[in-house]
Amino acid sequence: MKSTVEQLSPTRVKINVEVPFDELKPNFDRAYRKIAQQVRIPGFRPGKAPAPVLESRIGRAPVLDEVVNEAIPAKYMEAVQTGDVRTLGQPDFEITKLEDKDVLEFTAEVDVRPEITIPDLDDLSVTVSDIEVTDEEVQAELDNLRARFGTLTGVERPAQNGDFTSIDLSATVDGEEVPGASTTGLSYEIGSGQLIDGIDEALIGLSEGESKTFTTQLVAGEYAGKDAEVTVTLGSVKERELPEADDEFAQMASEFDTIDELTADLRERISRSKRMQQGVEARDKVLEQLLERVEVPVPEKVLQGEIDNAKHDAIHPYDHDEEAYKKALEAEGRDPQEWEDEVRAEAEKSVRTQLLLDTIADEREVQVGDQELTERIIYQAQRFGVSPDEYIQRAQQSGQLGAIFADVRRGKALATVVRGATVTDESGEALDLTELFGPEDDEETPEVPEVVEAVEGAAADSDGEETDAEETDAEGEAADAAQSSDK
Repeated sequence: MKSTVEQLSPTRVKINVEVPFDELKPNFDRAYRKIAQQVRIPGFRPGKAPAPVLESRIGRAPVLDEVVNEAIPAKYMEAVQTGDVRTLGQPDFEITKLEDKDVLEFTAEVDVRPEITIPDLDDLSVTVSDIEVTDEEVQAELDNLRARFGTLTGVERPAQNGDFTSIDLSATVDGEEVPGASTTGLSYEIGSGQLIDGIDEALIGLSEGESKTFTTQLVAGEYAGKDAEVTVTLGSVKERELPEADDEFAQMASEFDTIDELTADLRERISRSKRMQQGVEARDKVLEQLLERVEVPVPEKVLQGEIDNAKHDAIHPYDHDEEAYKKALEAEGRDPQEWEDEVRAEAEKSVRTQLLLDTIADEREVQVGDQELTERIIYQAQRFGVSPDEYIQRAQQSGQLGAIFADVRRGKALATVVRGATVTDESGEALDLTELFGPEDDEETPEVPEVVEAVEGAAADSDGEETDAEETDAEGEAADAAQSSDK
C-alpha cells in the first residue's frame, strides 16, 4: 500500500491511498464467506459454495462492494498511523480508481489537530478579587441552616413572599386549554422561582380560595414561545418558623457546643468558598490570556459540531423547533441573529480551548493516572445521581470515555500553567493556590472531586453536552463513513 498526506489547510488534510489487489486477498476471502452464508445455492451447504460459483450466481459487483466497504476504513487507519496524522472527526471518502484485479485508490479528507506554537508563559500575571466575609453573609448562612430545622405552620392571612402554598393551575392559549398544564394541590414556595414567570406576583396578596389570572410565555411543549393565560388558585398558606439561634440550636444542628463556635465555623466555610472562587477566577483569567496570546486555527467541521450541539440543547425544551425558540427570543426582546453569533463565538472559544490545552498537555507530557480518572468518574456520577458503574456504561455506550479522559488531562495541563503564573488579589497580596491546584513539583498528586470541579471545568464550561476535539477512534468512524460513501 502507498499513501501520501496532502495539507489542504492548517486544520484539514487529504490522504491519498493506493492499494494493490494483492493486498486485498484476505478481504476477498472474508467477503466470500460472508456472502456464502447469505445466499442459498442448490447443491451446496450454507457457507460452502466456492467463489467462482458465487460470482456466477450473484455477479462480481456485490463481492467488490463488500471488499471495498471493509478495506477502506482499515487501509485509511493504516495510512493515518503511517503518516502520524492526528485526526479529528470522521473522514470524507472518495473512491478515485477501482480497477478489478488491479488496484483500489481512494482519498480521505479529514480534519486534523493544527500545529500550535506555545510561547513563553513565565510572565503570565493575573489579578483576582479580594476575599471579604461580611456579617450579612454569615447571617444568611446561619438563616439557611435554621431553615433546615424550621417548622411549617398554617396561617390565615394573604400569601407573602417565602410562604409555602398549595395551589391549583390551569392554562389556555387562544382560548384553548393547554394539555398537561392543569394540576391541583401543587406545593410551591413563593419566591423560589421554580415555576413559570409571573406566578410569584400573582400569588402574593391572595387569600385561601382566591384565584388570579396572569399572562406568561410558555417555554416547553406544543405551545412553547406562545403567550398563555394562566389561572392560579390558592389552596392553603403556611409559613416557616425558624428556631432561635442559640447554643441549644448549635448543639442540635452541628458538632459545636455554642452558637459562637458555629458562627465562626460558618465564617470559615464562606472564606474557604471564596478562596475557591479566587482559584476559579485565576484559572479563567489565565485561560483568557492564553487564548489571547496563542493563535489556534479552528477545524470547521469540529466547530460546526460544537455549534450543532449548543443549538440542540437550546431548542430541546421547544421540541427541537428552532423557529419556536427564535420566536421566544424575540418575545424576550432578543435578536435571534445575535443569538446565532453568540453560539458560534462560544463554540469557537470551546474548540480553541480544547485544542490549546491538548497541545500544552502534549508539550508538558501531562499524564492521567487511574485514580485521577476514577475520581473524575465518581464525581460525574454523583452529579448525575447514578452509580459509577452505570455512569461508565452510559459513557461507553455514547463513546464518551475518551472525552472524560481528555477533560482530566486538559484540566491538569491548565493547572500547570496557573501554578506558573503570578496571581495577586486586588490588595496586591500574592496568593498561594496550592490548595486548589496542587504542589508544583507533584504532578502525580490526584485531584479531589472539589478541585476537579474547579480546575478541570475550563475546557467544558458550557450549558450543554460538550463536543470533544480530541483524537478520535479513526477506524470505527471510518467504517461508518465508508458504508455511506459513494461507490
